[in-house]
Amino acid sequence: MRLAASDRKKQLIDTAMQLFSEQGFDGTSTREIADAAGVNEAIIFRHFKTKEDLYWAVLADRIERRGRTRRVKELLDSGGETRQILLGIAETMLDRTADDTAVTRLLFYSALRSRELSDRFFQTYAHEKFELLSDFFRRRMEAGEFRAVDPLIAARSFLGMIIYHYLVHELLGGERHRTVDSHELALEVTDLFLSGITARQHVSNNGSGRKRAAVALAK
Repeated sequence: MRLAASDRKKQLIDTAMQLFSEQGFDGTSTREIADAAGVNEAIIFRHFKTKEDLYWAVLADRIERRGRTRRVKELLDSGGETRQILLGIAETMLDRTADDTAVTRLLFYSALRSRELSDRFFQTYAHEKFELLSDFFRRRMEAGEFRAVDPLIAARSFLGMIIYHYLVHELLGGERHRTVDSHELALEVTDLFLSGITARQHVSNNGSGRKRAAVALAK
């Protein structure tokens, strides 16, 4: 069946998404993708110069379709109460679909196979979230709401708590042992994190965290 160029490109991305997530980058040939899509292999290279370009198009399509970075920006710029902002971010990140599971698998395949692909993903999609959240924490520390810690480490810690949970479920089969409601999980993660960073909590005895934080805040 003859499709418009945009529709054919979408079909190829959808087909490649399924095969890459099941077999990995190296385990999937462009011929297999073409056969599954019902087209000649040459059609793939009319739309994508290389298999790597197709792989990246699959990642970009699924990530941008979900719009999580845009939602995180909206929450951080809302001027709302801290707990509600962080809860909103946790809920946004933990609202997962079958496509998200496939993307997680793709990212791990790319990280293991190609430093270039994983670096490209981090710089394009992950880095911005860390920087936005780090800046948010920095401002809340300066306002006295949070105790002084390195804001980037705080950002990585908060997002790391969230990412760990969906990695356990999507890669390690955690959903077979315990199913957790995403809203309840977001509440737990947010409250656990805030219990450790709020200004009323005790600072580490050795003071090393305080020194690192002072340097980070001074930058």
